[in-house]
Amino acid sequence: MGLGGISVWQLLIILLIVVMLFGTKRLKNLGSDLGDAIKGFRKSVNAADEDKPAEEAKAQNQQVPNQQGTVINGEARKVEDPVKKD
Repeated sequence: MGLGGISVWQLLIILLIVVMLFGTKRLKNLGSDLGDAIKGFRKSVNAADEDKPAEEAKAQNQQVPNQQGTVINGEARKVEDPVKKD
C-alpha cells in the first residue's frame, strides 16, 4: 500500500504522465520558483518577528531607538486651522 490506498506503481505512472505532459525543464522551473517563493515567505516572516519588539514598545508608549541608535521623543498635537484675516 502507498499513500491513501494508491500503490507505488500508480504513483510512478502518474509521475510519468506529468513528465510527458509538462517536460522536465518546465517542472524544474516550477520547482525553483516554488523554492524561491518559500524562501521569500520565510524571510518576510523572520523580518516581521524582528520588528515585533519595536512595535510592542511603541504600543506601550516607550522610547524606541531609531536606526542610528538615538532616541526620539515626541508628542502629537492637533493643529487648528489658522484664522483668516479679511
